[in-house]
Amino acid sequence: MTNGANQTVVTEFVLLGLHDHHNLEMVLFVLCLGIYSVNVLGNALLIGLNMLDPRLHTPMYFFLSNLALMDICGTSSFVPLMLVNFLETQSTISFPGCALQMYLTLALGSTECVLLAMMACDRYVAICQPLRYSELMSWHTSMWMAALSWGAGFANSLLHSNLTWSLPFCGHNIINHFFCEILAVLKLACGDISLNTLLTVVSAAVLTLAPLLLIFLSYVFILTAILRVPSAAGQHKAFSTCSAHLTVVVIFYGTLSFVYFKPKAEDLYLDKLLALFYGIVTPSLNPIIYSLRNAEVKAAAIALLRGDLLSRKMACFPVVL
Repeated sequence: MTNGANQTVVTEFVLLGLHDHHNLEMVLFVLCLGIYSVNVLGNALLIGLNMLDPRLHTPMYFFLSNLALMDICGTSSFVPLMLVNFLETQSTISFPGCALQMYLTLALGSTECVLLAMMACDRYVAICQPLRYSELMSWHTSMWMAALSWGAGFANSLLHSNLTWSLPFCGHNIINHFFCEILAVLKLACGDISLNTLLTVVSAAVLTLAPLLLIFLSYVFILTAILRVPSAAGQHKAFSTCSAHLTVVVIFYGTLSFVYFKPKAEDLYLDKLLALFYGIVTPSLNPIIYSLRNAEVKAAAIALLRGDLLSRKMACFPVVL
């Protein structure tokens, strides 16, 4: 479509993906479908266990349920369309569809950064202030911490989206990525993106580096408190309550740093594959990590398989004759 000045106005985008390597796309289709299925089923199972088992009705598992929901929503915002595009000869997405996809992926990624910091604070209070844990981490406080995480991530994405889509797009509509990732979209703008660049740097400092610093400080105090425990068994028990979260943080920030802060490769296919790994593989690891490294989650899963959880839940409902 053209306007009065004979400038082409973009109404849809072409997602380039790996269309030059169709055989590789078929392999990626099978792999991504399997990983996405594990992600959805695993995180849904975590949410279900947290709802069914009263032993998991604590702030730590409340935050874990939020993380699981976040991972399901984050991958579902782009993976289903990407899987369809793997089977197409040319992948297109409408302008509004691209805007929504970019908004959701950025919002949920930002939210996860803040939520991981809130989970670190929860572990700090549990280990360093155990006698005041129920007072400091009440359900009211936990709800506010979760709401702050979601609100900060979605507000940040709304600001980025408004600035991005107010830019003119004058005909260049090929996004060199699997989905509408904000940096790939900004490359197509034909206006001044200096304000967008500045906002990206500021938001990265506030919503990525600041939570990472808070996580680091929390674990410094946690490690100090654990080392003061006189027995090795006590130290192991204290550390086991936060080892799963620490593993998730290392994987999340490790892949994030490798994807976005490493020097750009000459072969852009590598960068796209790394971004795909970060977007789809990392969320699917969270339920596996929490299942393997958390005794309470393993116990709840075993109780569910035996039917104990469902039978206890059904016993709570009165039988109407």
